Amino acid sequence: MHSPQVTIVVVPRERFSCTQTSLESIYEHATFPFKLVYVDGNSPTKVRRYLETMASEKDFTLIRTDYYLSPNHARNIGLSYVDTKYVVFFDNDVVVTPGWLEALVSCAQETGAAVVGPLMCEKEPLHQRIHFAAGECHIVTDVNGKRHLREKMYKQGQQVSEVGSQLQRTQTELTEFHLMLATKEICDRVGGFDEGMLNTKEHLDFCMMVTEAGETIYFEPASIATYVPGPPLERTDLHFFMLRWSDAWTLGSLNRLQEKWNLADDGYFKNKYKKLGWRRKNTIVKPISKSLSFGIGYKPLKELMFGWEKVLNRYLTNAYDRQYLQLKKEQV
Repeated sequence: MHSPQVTIVVVPRERFSCTQTSLESIYEHATFPFKLVYVDGNSPTKVRRYLETMASEKDFTLIRTDYYLSPNHARNIGLSYVDTKYVVFFDNDVVVTPGWLEALVSCAQETGAAVVGPLMCEKEPLHQRIHFAAGECHIVTDVNGKRHLREKMYKQGQQVSEVGSQLQRTQTELTEFHLMLATKEICDRVGGFDEGMLNTKEHLDFCMMVTEAGETIYFEPASIATYVPGPPLERTDLHFFMLRWSDAWTLGSLNRLQEKWNLADDGYFKNKYKKLGWRRKNTIVKPISKSLSFGIGYKPLKELMFGWEKVLNRYLTNAYDRQYLQLKKEQV
């Protein structure tokens, strides 16, 4: 049997409670030979033990850290273990369909693409609501010489049953890290993943670097997958979720994107700053405030609780920074 040409690198996205469903879908629906590297960033005890058992049964590489990881940090850890031509970056809340991996590899082989993304769906029921079906990502310069980012995701919110038959393999400017195939060569050439991009827009940064390097990105609708976000979250997900989508990490990521690509402080960024913390508000604060008020007039309570949550969020982020810096000092 030939050695695998592809390594799947699974990384934490925002929670751990989808781990088993996601990992089992990989093995159930991929007949194409692959290696697997699983990066476990401080998952709770139950998940850690499950992953240890599966790593023994399936003979995959399991890397564990005792602290939470930003996505690009986790991807760089996983990438360091890859020795195959292709690498698939796979978030730990993604569920795939039959033939998903074969379709991505075939597209890369037939087109020479450096990066290939699938038809990505969102939420449950699985594989029905489109999250992303190719898109745009580039910089335009206005008459005053200021640079502006242009980002657009196609078909978002539409139903696969209604538009799926119209979708075709095509070159694109953008795909996302929920599930992405790339050549190991392009990852190495662009220097891996920018860890200054802590939690948002890292896919834009990577795709623009790939394009700048003169390589192509393709959309392959024959590969279908769904990412399954919270709510609900389990209690053991809360700390990681709050850090993953913290105000500090979001601001750091946006500032890094703006500085790196010399982008104007325009409406694109002002809108992102205005919505700071919206995932925590919708996923954590909203359900709690609605429950406490029995669903009647809960909006004032939601805003009040969100203010409290922001204070807690700053505390958790600062505590993590102190812990992480201490660990780095101990490793030196």
